[in-house]
This record gives sequence, C-alpha cells and structure tokens, in this order.
Amino acid sequence: MKKSLFTPLITLSVLSMPAGLAQAQTQAELIGTVQTDTGEPLPGATVFVQGTYIGGTTNGQGMFRLLVPAHSLPATVNVSFVGYETHKAVIENAGDKLSVVLLPSPAQINEVVVSASRVEENILRAGVTVDKLNTLQLGRLTQPDLIPGLARMKGVDVTQSGMFMSSLSTRGFNGATSERLVQLIDYMDTQSPSLNINAGNALGLPEIDIASVEVLHGPSSALYGANAFNGVVLTNSKDPYQYEGLSVRLRGGNRDYIDGQLRYALRFGRKAAFKVSGSYTRALDWMAENYDALSGAYVPNNNPAGSGLGYDAVNRYGDVSNTFNASGGALNGKTVFMPGWTERQLIAGDRYAQLYRVVPSFHYLITDKVKAMVEFKRAEGTTSYQFTNRYRFKNFASNQVRAELKADNWFVRAYQTQDFGNDSYDLPFLGAFMQTAVDPTSTTGRSYAQQYFQAYAVAYNTYLARTPGDVAGAEQAAQAAAARYQLTPGSAEFNDLRKRVSQDPTAGKGARINPSSLLNDVSAQYDFKTRAVDVVIGGAYRQYRLGSDGQLFSDLDGKRIVNPEFGAYLQLTKQLLQERLKLTAAGRLDDSKNFKSVFSPRASAVYSLGEQKQHNLRASYNQAYRSPTQQGQYLNLDLARVLLLGNIGGGFQGYSTAAASQLGSILTQPATAQERLAAYELQADRLKPERVATWEVGYKGELVKNVVLDVNYYRSHYNDFIGQVRLISNVDGSRPTLPQLAAAAQSPQPFQSGTTRVIQVQTNANQEVRTSGGLVALTWTPTKQLNLSGNYTLNLIDRSNLPEGFQTYYNTPKHKYNLGAYGELAKRFSYSVNYRWAEGHLFESPFAAGQLASYSSLDAQVGYQLPRLHTTLQAGGSNLADARNIQVYGGPQIGRLVYAGLSLDLK
Repeated sequence: MKKSLFTPLITLSVLSMPAGLAQAQTQAELIGTVQTDTGEPLPGATVFVQGTYIGGTTNGQGMFRLLVPAHSLPATVNVSFVGYETHKAVIENAGDKLSVVLLPSPAQINEVVVSASRVEENILRAGVTVDKLNTLQLGRLTQPDLIPGLARMKGVDVTQSGMFMSSLSTRGFNGATSERLVQLIDYMDTQSPSLNINAGNALGLPEIDIASVEVLHGPSSALYGANAFNGVVLTNSKDPYQYEGLSVRLRGGNRDYIDGQLRYALRFGRKAAFKVSGSYTRALDWMAENYDALSGAYVPNNNPAGSGLGYDAVNRYGDVSNTFNASGGALNGKTVFMPGWTERQLIAGDRYAQLYRVVPSFHYLITDKVKAMVEFKRAEGTTSYQFTNRYRFKNFASNQVRAELKADNWFVRAYQTQDFGNDSYDLPFLGAFMQTAVDPTSTTGRSYAQQYFQAYAVAYNTYLARTPGDVAGAEQAAQAAAARYQLTPGSAEFNDLRKRVSQDPTAGKGARINPSSLLNDVSAQYDFKTRAVDVVIGGAYRQYRLGSDGQLFSDLDGKRIVNPEFGAYLQLTKQLLQERLKLTAAGRLDDSKNFKSVFSPRASAVYSLGEQKQHNLRASYNQAYRSPTQQGQYLNLDLARVLLLGNIGGGFQGYSTAAASQLGSILTQPATAQERLAAYELQADRLKPERVATWEVGYKGELVKNVVLDVNYYRSHYNDFIGQVRLISNVDGSRPTLPQLAAAAQSPQPFQSGTTRVIQVQTNANQEVRTSGGLVALTWTPTKQLNLSGNYTLNLIDRSNLPEGFQTYYNTPKHKYNLGAYGELAKRFSYSVNYRWAEGHLFESPFAAGQLASYSSLDAQVGYQLPRLHTTLQAGGSNLADARNIQVYGGPQIGRLVYAGLSLDLK
C-alpha cells in the first residue's frame, strides 16, 4: 500500500528492561526513523530528550536508537535538522507511536540563538541585533580561515593583515586587532593574553568541529563584561553526544594551499564520550608592498617618496635615518635614510603561513541532566600581523585548558590560556638592527649605518664641490657610493645577520619577541523561571599574568604583572500580552585592579505581530565599557622613532610633535621660547575605561512567505573615548625643559633616545564621540534550487568636535554591501556565490595611517555529493576576480585563492 504524506514519519517503541530491577535502574529504548516531507530518510537529524543530554543523530538510513530511564516518561523529544522546522514529540507511555513531519524551513526563521541573552531564544524575538550561521551556511564559506568568511554577514567588518590573521568588528572601530569585540569559543575567550588580539580563528576551532557562529551586534557589557563593546562573536562546537562519527576535510589549491581537517567523536555507552578534532593548513602568505612615505605624524623628518636623500617607506624596513649637523657640510640640517629592505626580502625563506590545531576532550554524564567535560587545545602557527609594528608571528602558540560542569539551566566553568611567542620577530626592528649591527669587515668596529652615512656625506660634498648647485647629481652620486654598506638580500652575509638578529631577544640589538602570558578565568551562571519573571544570574573572575621579560611590557624585573578583574550580572525577562510583548532588563557590575567599578545596564522590548508572531519590532538601550588593553596599561616598547608606553601612572605632559619642526627658530630666542611653546602644549591624563551608550530600533520578520527582512538603526555616544596621542615628553611623564628640548633636538636622531622622546600613549578624549548607522538585510528562499540574499551597511562617525590629530581608529567603510545566491540542483549538486564591496576609507594604526581604496571580493563554491561514499566533492575560491583588496593600510593585497577538495562524513 502506498504511504500517504501523513504516514507516521517517526516511530518510537519503548522496550522495558526485565522486571525486578529497581525503577531508577530500568531503562527504556527509543527506536525511530526520521524522514523528510518527501518521504526520504534524513541522515544526521538530531533527536534529544528535552532538558537532558540524552540524544543522538540518525544514521544513513534515518534511524536512531536512544536509551532513557523508564521513570522519565512522559518526556518531550526534540527532532531537528538544519533547514527544517524543529518538532517536539511528547512520549506519554511505553509503546506510544507518534507521527511527525519535518517540514522545510529555508527562511530559517526558527533558528535558536543563545548569545543575545545567554539563554536560548528564537532569533526573531531577540531584543538586540543578532545573526547566526549554521552548519550548512558555514560549509559555504570559501576562505582558508573562518573570520574572513564572516564578512558576508550583515554589519560585520573584517580586516585581514595575513593569511591567518584577521579581525572583525561591528558598528565601526575595526582594525588589525579586535579590541572592542569579544570573540568566544563555547564561551571561552580566544584572545592572546599578551597581545589582547584574536588572531582570526587561529586560536579557535577547526571549522569541521563548528556547529554554529553567532554575531551579536553592538554594546554587550551588561552580560559579557569588559570589552564586549561593539559586539560578541560566539562560536559553538559540535557536541559529541549529538554529532557522533568521523568527519574529514581535504583541500588543495594555488599559492601551495593545503588544508586537512579531522574530527572524530565516539560514545561509550550512555554516559561517556570522547572527541578529538585537528587541522593543518599551509599556504604562501600575503606580502605587504606599500612603498609610500610614512606621514609626518609618524616620521616628522621624513622625506617625500623618491627623494635622493632616501625616505622611510611604509613597508620597507631598515630605512634608518641620520640628521646631519654642521659637520655634514652641505647636508647640515638634512635627514638621510638608508634604502632598507622590502618585506619579501626580509622574510626571505619564511614566506609560508601555516597553522595546526589539536583539540581532544572527554565528556561524562554525571546524571541525564548534568554533564562534565575537560578539554585541551593546542594551536600553533606562522603568519604576519600588524598593529604597533609589522610582525612575523613564527610558531606563535597557545595552550588552553578547560573544565566544565553544565546542565540545561546552569554551568560552572574554569579555563586557562597561555600564549608563547616562540620564534616571532618584529620586522622594523629586524631591519633597523641589521643596519646598526657592527660590520665584521670594518677595521674600526663601525656599523653598516655609520659607514653608509659617512660615505654618503663624503660623496655628496665632494660632488657639490666639483659641480656646485647640482643637488640631484650629488644625491645620486652619494647613494651609489654608500650602497656597498647595505647588505644584498640573499647573500651569505645578509642571511647570517638576519638569522642572528631575528633570534636575538636582547633589547636594542635583537628583533625576537617572545611574550608568554597567562589568562585565568572562572565563571558560573544559573537561570530559573518564576511566576513573575525569568531570571539569569552569573559572575566571573579573571586574572591576567603578563610576562615578556621587558620586551613588550614593563616587567623589567622579570616578574609577571598580575592584573585581576571580576564582575557579576543579573537579567530579568517578562512576557506580557499573551506573550507578544517581551521585556528584558539586565545589568552588570565590574571591578578591576587599576580602575573604578563600572556598571553596565541594558533594556530591550520586543513586540510580535502576526498570527505566527512572524513580525517583530524591537527597541533597546545599552551601556557598555571598554577597559584599556593590557598593552594600553603596561606597554613598554621602543620603536626608535617613537616610544610606546602604558598609561596608568600619573599621565604625560609635553608638546605636540608639530613643535619639532619649529624648535630651531623657537630655541634661538630664549626670551620668548616658553611663551611660543605654550601653543604646542599637550597633556595625556591617566587612562580610564571608555564608555558607550547606544539606542537602537529594528525589525526582523518574515514579510511574506520565504522573504525575511532584518533592518535596524542605531546611535552611539562614546565618552572617555580611548585613542592614541603622540607628544614630545620626558619618559617619566614630566614636561621637558628648554635645555632638555634643545639637547634632544640636536642629537643625531632627534627625540629617538635619551629621556626626552617622542612618546605615544593611549589616552581618553574629553569630547564625546558620536557614531550612527544601520543595516538592511533581505533573504528570499523560494526553492531549494535558488535562494538570494543581500545586505547593506551604513556606518558614520562625527569628527566635528574631535581634537586635531586625535586618532579614533574608526577604520570602517561608510558604505558596504553583499549580494549572494545559493541552492541545490538535482539533489546532489550545490552552489553558493557571494560578491562583497566596501567603500575606501581612512585607516589608522600605531604602525601607519593612510587612505584605503574601495575593495571587493567575489567568492564562490560548488559541491557534488556521492551519497554511497558519504563524500562531497568541492571546489571554490575567494577573490576570484583578483580585485584590489587591501583592508589594512600598510597591509598586504589579499589576492585570489582557489581550491578543490572533498569532505567525508561517517555517522
């Protein structure tokens, strides 16, 4: 007899254990099958007993088998699969048989998120802007690292400074590091304790072990504490009880790209489970090749690009300088720069970026509702990184250990993260210290730089003596005469010196950086329902233990710097008007060693319209705060042209760097010097946390069948905004005297040594910083064969009341958009394509600042399933048109990367 569409699609039979056993020990076996609405078996569907960790997935024939305590009946069983509506089946008694139809839900309006309020809720009814990528959507990403792939999501800005070095933000203030956004893996912070950066997904999970990624837009300190300032990215791993079996992904492509990932999960009976995931990825890294002259704010005495005197270029390292005095003859008052080396020349044979990760874990059900787990994660890689300088992270590593007790309504979690710089080095330091190293062929023990500048001066003055007035000829002759004192890239002498300096951690001589810091974190949360409200309460304690042997931080005594933080939060939720109105209020109080206590409130309201509550209007008010980074507090890094310091002492007083060019005339008139200098006075007070208040309104819902619209508008007001300021000051923070200024200005490298320096510190702006913007995202999913998506993001910053020269590091395009399409053809063939465009904008960082051109990327992927082999063949690529794509000023061109490969999935 032919089956009807409404023939039972899940059959559950309960088989009791032999009589005589105690009821608490009696087991019931649940057996069933899951099918699609077309009657086909649905492998990989999840079946879980609600409120417990009892569950599993269907096999290749859509069948499942569960063991549950017989006394737990009646029970609710949740049956779900990505792209289908979740169904709840109630089992009342032994032998019950239920009919469940899993209907397709391509619009994904029934997705559940946890990041918005730290408890499960429907994505349409979240009180703030939140987005989610499920396993199917994650499989469509084409980049070699997860984070660049998130740029196709609405409102997400990504910058990439290396093959495996990316950062992201929402609502502005992006950069090469994600200082204003918290990135979590299963609620564990992935930041490097030493650098306060999230290195893309390098310290996260292999993509094959990721169940979902949620992006929470805007201020979130009320639930996540410090630095959840512009958002939270929460990555959820695959549970071994839910995703059991073997998964493998293999890829290879241009730029010598290879990628291998493996995940294996196994259950031992009902209680125990083991999981291990790992990956190894390698490719030729992207090289930065910007040879514009650094701006005067970074090198006040720089020459224009192409100058015969040489100049300091953005991505050329070792272009050290010398400002000649009267003994330089015709060069008196002029600054000469050595040619230096390009990034490609200096990195030499170290051009491969590579990354490996291994993550084993063990899980045990203490009861059906309480799960314990321990996990270890090791990640190590090599890639380029940019912030205070350009760095080569070579074998940079992180260990993370986690222990957790978790139920459906509470958890207790503790973890530790430790990072290791290993063989990492600073590229500008490497170039500079190679030039200032002693030339072993010199009979007088002079450095390459000293000999270069001497040869340059002799040739320059000699030429002008013979040919007066021919300055261009003198410069050309001088460069030719001095060239022999700069080593040739690839020569034995160059390679030997490069190796020695890159491996030397000695301050002032070596370029190696090997910070090793610890982050300890303990947190707990409990949520419960009362007749009046739903309540969530939690707290956390965090401790940084910073170590760099004085190479990065002010731990000059060799002892770790200990910096603790702690906080607690409370959230109340109330539903009214037949659950159409949801009101939420939350607040968190945080305290820390160096700053006063901070309170962060949040309130939101969601009103649902429509028969199925498919139209949702939301409004929210959030306050958040950002603690200065550990570097902002404790940094001690001498870049020669500028000294970078932390600012938690008494602050700094001095003069703007613009005064340097006027000092000559000012100091020649002592009677009026102090009065004239007063116009250049600057002060950087002691740091304090940055605050933001944001108002937001939005709508999310299914406009018509299979058409989902998400739109919002926000306004943010920042106070005590943390930015960077450069000033001429004494190292102890006091304002330099006239004699101190005169001595520093007349040195061969003005303000680059001694006690009076060009100093850069983080400081708070007195003016309020205002930003605003919004987004529109539309998804149309009419059929499995064709689905269309598009989103547009607007970001605005008001600079009208900011002090001159104050760097906001906004680093965000005013306009950007994504257009995409995806679908399945003939059951076995799948495709996805996405085009991304971002408007050019100003990009600022401690390393360099300049204007970026507009950039774009065309990404695509196709797949072909081989069901009998449990395998999918894949091919795809990012930036297929090889369009200009520079996302960081001073960073590399992110070019085309294409690949082919396969994925294997055995349940």
